[in-house]
Amino acid sequence: MVTYQPSIFDHDTAVDLRPLTMTREKLSRGAWVDHRPGWIQASDDVLDVLLREVPWRAERRVMYDRTVDVPRLLCWYGPGEALPHDVLTRARDALNRHYERDCASGSAPQASPKAGERFVTAGMCLYRDGRDSVAWHGDTIGRGAHTDTMVAIVSFGSPRYLHLRPRGGGESRRFALGHGDLLVMGGSCQRTWEHAIPKTAQSVGPRISVQFRPEGVS
Repeated sequence: MVTYQPSIFDHDTAVDLRPLTMTREKLSRGAWVDHRPGWIQASDDVLDVLLREVPWRAERRVMYDRTVDVPRLLCWYGPGEALPHDVLTRARDALNRHYERDCASGSAPQASPKAGERFVTAGMCLYRDGRDSVAWHGDTIGRGAHTDTMVAIVSFGSPRYLHLRPRGGGESRRFALGHGDLLVMGGSCQRTWEHAIPKTAQSVGPRISVQFRPEGVS
């Protein structure tokens, strides 16, 4: 039986956002990632709500001439749709303010090049255990195929490693994401790098990934 190990930092706290102080790591070819561990406090409470309230669905896709189960559950919230927990709305608004401010100050010229880069959608993935995964890919359907953009990921539950590697080969990176952690992929990251959540044989509990994207990026 798979068990879930709660965060040791979230006891006796209310659900809220901690200060949005991020560390930026510059990658190759104009890509970068911003990382903020433990951004959302009391993240286990958020996980409980999302597990119960989100209308999770299973999907099947054609791969290698056969139809297979997608190894995770999915849900998507479009522009203007109410999100299933108010802290997600506040998180999205805080991210928009942060990158708009950086862009206006000139400290992050590639972070938010135009108003259309505001985060407006929220895709969600439920990794039920170590058998669930996502293969190497970039979010290149839409503008991400040819334009610098951002994808912000907030994670809840048991940490899983998100791996990043440059397309065509090179030094890779990995980040353990869970328990309210935030990772933002920006610049050319979606078209010059790939990311994945590999399967693991370790006993891990559920993890939910919430991906905020600008309109026209998927």
